[in-house]
Amino acid sequence: MSDVLTNLHPALRQCWHPIARSADVTKQPLRLMLMGVPYVAWRDEEGHIAVFEDRCPHRLAPLSLGSCEGGELRCAYHGWKFDQSGRCTEIPSLGDGAALPPKAQLARPHSVAESHGMVFIAPEAPLHALPTMVEANDANFMVGDLPELRVRGCAALYADNFLDMAHFPFVHRGTFGAQEAAEVSPYEVERDGFSTEVTFEHEFANREDPGVEAGLRPLIQRRRLTYRFDAPFHLALRIDFLDAGGTNTIGFYLCPEDEETVRIYSSLYRNDLDGDEARMKEAIDFEIAVIEEDLRVQTAYDRLEIPLDVTTEVHVRPDRTTLEFRRVLIDLVRAAGY
Repeated sequence: MSDVLTNLHPALRQCWHPIARSADVTKQPLRLMLMGVPYVAWRDEEGHIAVFEDRCPHRLAPLSLGSCEGGELRCAYHGWKFDQSGRCTEIPSLGDGAALPPKAQLARPHSVAESHGMVFIAPEAPLHALPTMVEANDANFMVGDLPELRVRGCAALYADNFLDMAHFPFVHRGTFGAQEAAEVSPYEVERDGFSTEVTFEHEFANREDPGVEAGLRPLIQRRRLTYRFDAPFHLALRIDFLDAGGTNTIGFYLCPEDEETVRIYSSLYRNDLDGDEARMKEAIDFEIAVIEEDLRVQTAYDRLEIPLDVTTEVHVRPDRTTLEFRRVLIDLVRAAGY
């Protein structure tokens, strides 16, 4: 087994990865990167999605420079055209009725799927099921998407940061962490294959609660945090407000773009905003500010990797979520044969 997990570790090819928001894949080609490999995605006239490696088999030109005609993709270089199966259907230079070379076929990932407003691909046969978000299918929840971020870093380190509970009063003192206790109470981690779940309750300053300003509830309230993690980099945090009522779930989906770049997709699922778009915008803006606090640390890492030997780092009791995260990654790498 290799010593570290980076954005380009080959074991990650046997996993589901978010590569785009569903709304961003249209009837015109879109270029996307995953683990240093460029892909092209588009939809046919019925809305079915196609994803292939972004190179024409003729002269390896990027197909994303081309255009779509009737649901088929035409290369901008020599006009070769490909259907949704990746089969070449036309080579203009050969003329009508000519036999097309059998090798004129696009390279495709093993699996393509859509779930909770995201497009996922697995470059090779995935070792685990496609992640889901139950809140996305619950009509009681509003959905608000944060802007896509493209940042320097390691996807595993960003996932590790999302699962970490001990950094709140230090990294997030400008948003929600200023009045949070530094001590993390004991908690348990539940493991199911390549997934984990943690439930934890603590006190926090609920500045979003209108009942605080109205004098109905104190600023310091209790909330239940439920962290869900699906390997390798699909995460969610469900926050149940025990005093004010309501739920805020943060979906956090990471795409390792290349050796030192990560795309971050994040969505909020709220059932406590009464359909108020202005309040949702405020919630999104607040979450952006929280992520920016995290980015100050995460983008500064010199080594963009996570050790696959848990004795490399020093762990303490509050690190149970992130220690189990490492163990999941270790098991994933072993299962992939590395």
